[in-house]
Amino acid sequence: MALNQNHFFILLIFLTPLFLSAQDTIRPDSVIRSHKLVVDDPVVIMLDSLANLKIFEDAEFPNAHQYQNWNTYVDNDVPAFPDSVYRERIAQMNDESPFEFVYNSEVKKFIELYSVRKRKLTARILGLSQIYFPLFEEQLDKYNMPLELKYLAVIESALNPTANSPMGAKGLWQFMYGTGKVYGLKVSSYVDDRFDPYKATIAACEHLNDLYDIYGSWSLALAAYNSGAGNVNKAIRRSGGMKNFWAIMNYLPKETRSYVPAFIAASYVMTYANEHKISPVDPGILYYEVDTVTVRSPLSFKQISEMLNIPMEEIEFLNPSFKHLFIPATPENPYKLRLRKKHVGGFINNETALYAYKTQSGTQQDSMMKLMFDNYREVDLYTVKSGETMASVAKKFNMTVNDLKALNNTKKTTLKPKKKILVYKKPTSPKGGNTGITSTYVPQAIQKDSTGEQKSGSAKNPETVTKKSPEKSNQPAEFAKIIHVVKSGESLGTIAGIYHCTTTDLMRWNNLSGTTIVVGQKIKVASTNQVPVKVKQEPGAKPKTSSSAQKFTIYTIQSGDNLWDIADKFDVTVSQIKSFNDLKNSNRLKPGQKIKIPK
Repeated sequence: MALNQNHFFILLIFLTPLFLSAQDTIRPDSVIRSHKLVVDDPVVIMLDSLANLKIFEDAEFPNAHQYQNWNTYVDNDVPAFPDSVYRERIAQMNDESPFEFVYNSEVKKFIELYSVRKRKLTARILGLSQIYFPLFEEQLDKYNMPLELKYLAVIESALNPTANSPMGAKGLWQFMYGTGKVYGLKVSSYVDDRFDPYKATIAACEHLNDLYDIYGSWSLALAAYNSGAGNVNKAIRRSGGMKNFWAIMNYLPKETRSYVPAFIAASYVMTYANEHKISPVDPGILYYEVDTVTVRSPLSFKQISEMLNIPMEEIEFLNPSFKHLFIPATPENPYKLRLRKKHVGGFINNETALYAYKTQSGTQQDSMMKLMFDNYREVDLYTVKSGETMASVAKKFNMTVNDLKALNNTKKTTLKPKKKILVYKKPTSPKGGNTGITSTYVPQAIQKDSTGEQKSGSAKNPETVTKKSPEKSNQPAEFAKIIHVVKSGESLGTIAGIYHCTTTDLMRWNNLSGTTIVVGQKIKVASTNQVPVKVKQEPGAKPKTSSSAQKFTIYTIQSGDNLWDIADKFDVTVSQIKSFNDLKNSNRLKPGQKIKIPK
């Protein structure tokens, strides 16, 4: 029998509480069963890292008025725009850039992250850009690379110079240890070059150039920068040979799928920050207010801070590569220290007194030098063997378990076989011996005997003399020193390309504090990678011959060729082609150029 309308409503009122009660009882279990752990986005992690950056404490932007129309909005609402506006603006960016700037739902997600959800942190990025973008643009221009690549550091580190990812990537450009080492970034117990804004920027330019040479596409180069060339190569193969980021996107690791959209969104928001009513927060320092001085003896940040009256936070912020607020410099191994220009004169005028200055905490020069020698160790990569534990590996390299955990940024106490971890190289001599040091410490201990000749060995055991290893020398025995006279239009990058070395090498060999050179300047070159000059042979000695006897095919570069295409065509790897032809990032492929393809 059908219920009339009144009976139906009475029944509904009666059953509703029971239904809701049942929902409350069932829902928790169903939620738990269907719940998946949401991993925080790497871009968001880096943005959040800015919240505790000390340099921003009590910072205001005194020069905000130099930016036009920051206060054009009357209301306090966050500006919102329709998709058509985003699409039009990004299309205009695309017309003016070699990048493939597109607008889609993935890009929109990151635009909202930067311009809405994290807009206060984006304002800090805008402030930091006043320090770092001029440096990035200077180096990108020298390498003849698109200036838009400066925005890559925004998604890598949010321009936090001390950024440290859970995976172990460090610094503005987030270099892993292995990749950084390839591009000349050294790590020791006291210094980590990955945190050095200048050195890391040069390394990033060289690395991105190498990746672009492989793929001929900046979007794919960015994807490879994030996940490695191996993952991009696999994605290209799985997509049927497509060489377009959007075509291979679904075959890439999850994080990398968001990488290029995040880059496009960061580029957009940095370009249109004014329209989104985002004002920069100034950290109180601008790029052109900073200069460098050379430190030639061990020096602590406390000595600099107390004697020159410079805030410790400022010294730390400008010099993030020194891990323990200490500069392990010697006359033979000097370091560059960045200070605001107004403090440079004080440092130069009081340099000798600074080295001898006793801080309020009582640290003395001799004690610092001994401590430095006892603890100065370079970092190396080690592959865990079956059966090894944290304790056994730590003991093997004269470390503590806490040292090992801190170096690898982990709280785990277990190790998996074949896993690569960072370790300190073994000390050059047992602890507790005679230091033999009276004035300065040299990491690769080189001292002079009574005849004035150099002898190498442990600084703790000056009697122990060993033959100096050729690879430790800046001027190998099999190469004569070359003097290159700078010609019009040349830069350190082009000279490095000629001699198959890095700009960092040239700066070190010539004691250069920057990359600026002038026509007619003489540059010393000495590298095991350079084209060897003729060396006089001893009578009866056999002439040196090439060790390479591998067969090869000569291939002529065609218009549009890139290393990936050529490697795929001849069924070899990009690394094989580069190694066989000694190709570096500065050796760009040109139509008509002939290269060797290993058989």
